Amino acid sequence: MTTPWGELALARFPEDPRDRLRAWDASDEYLLRHLAAEEVPLSGTVVVVGDRWGALVTALARHAPLQITDSYLTQEATRANLARSGVAPGTVSLRTTQDPPPERIDVLLVRVPKSLALLEDQLLRLAPAVHEGTVVVGTGMVKEIHTSTLDLFERILGPTRTSLAEKKARLILCSPDPSRRRPVNPWPYRYTLPADVGAVSGRTVVNHAGVFCADRLDIGTRFFLAHLPRTGGAGRVVDLGCGNGVVGTAVAVADPAAELLFVDESFQAVASAEATYEANGAPGHAEFRVGDGLAGVASGSVDLVLNNPPFHSHQATTDATAWRMFTGARRALRPGGELWVIGNRHLGYHLKLRRLFGNSALVASDPKFVVLRAVKR
Repeated sequence: MTTPWGELALARFPEDPRDRLRAWDASDEYLLRHLAAEEVPLSGTVVVVGDRWGALVTALARHAPLQITDSYLTQEATRANLARSGVAPGTVSLRTTQDPPPERIDVLLVRVPKSLALLEDQLLRLAPAVHEGTVVVGTGMVKEIHTSTLDLFERILGPTRTSLAEKKARLILCSPDPSRRRPVNPWPYRYTLPADVGAVSGRTVVNHAGVFCADRLDIGTRFFLAHLPRTGGAGRVVDLGCGNGVVGTAVAVADPAAELLFVDESFQAVASAEATYEANGAPGHAEFRVGDGLAGVASGSVDLVLNNPPFHSHQATTDATAWRMFTGARRALRPGGELWVIGNRHLGYHLKLRRLFGNSALVASDPKFVVLRAVKR
């Protein structure tokens, strides 16, 4: 990536030489050009929110920025990119969306997330640290910035305007007004499940901002809940890509003997899963882990993996995450262990499972979704 201060070699995480997706986009470049052209004073506490792969904090490392992200993969990419650029460890502070916000912010740079709810939550959490002299600049691709995006900046921080578009990217320029009366943060959000979803019927779901389908049960998960396997003391069960944890919680409620592991790369998701599990007084033992799929889980140590893999990486459509989840599941499963997957029919997951496991059985289907089972031989 070419920046006003030189070129940077950047990569996503995990690194894959076959991956053609870059670790930055035109909105990152636009923001950096703006900071240099306007000679924005990058002093005091510089906070970067939503940096996708660490491109922004790597470019601004000389100013000792603080990065706030919901993504474990982003943190790992950031560490690797900083090291690749020769930045000394500790120069850039890495925090998650679940960590306490800084007490004072002098420069706030926001890479607009896909989730409007996550943006709302983060702006509300950070607003008390913003003062009248804080420089606030948001950035995103034109298709990511809507009237509702600008309204959030305006309502929470102060008067807001946008720049002209460059290379399909746009900036959000906000003048903080500390006297502005801010709304109460509605996150995390709680709702009650309907009465027809098996073991968790009528139970509570807790969603932190940014978790998929945060205000209701999505139709894919509803279908999966209706066709979960009867574990019957299956031993160790993994809710892989757990989101709000409702699938793993359903297993724990139905089978108190099961040992649950909830895994997601989103800090917001794992916090939601733990809150959902605790809100329902689920029996048995559960572990909650933020990480890269099943990396770090011992080979042959798992009896059952339940998975609803994402097929987007930010704005890009890709099956790379699903493939890594499937390969990780095969390694972690014991012989005879099973991977159960729900996905949209058109994604063709049965072909990937047959290639990897040598088998794939259709458990259930409707016009939109399929539930598949693969057994490790």
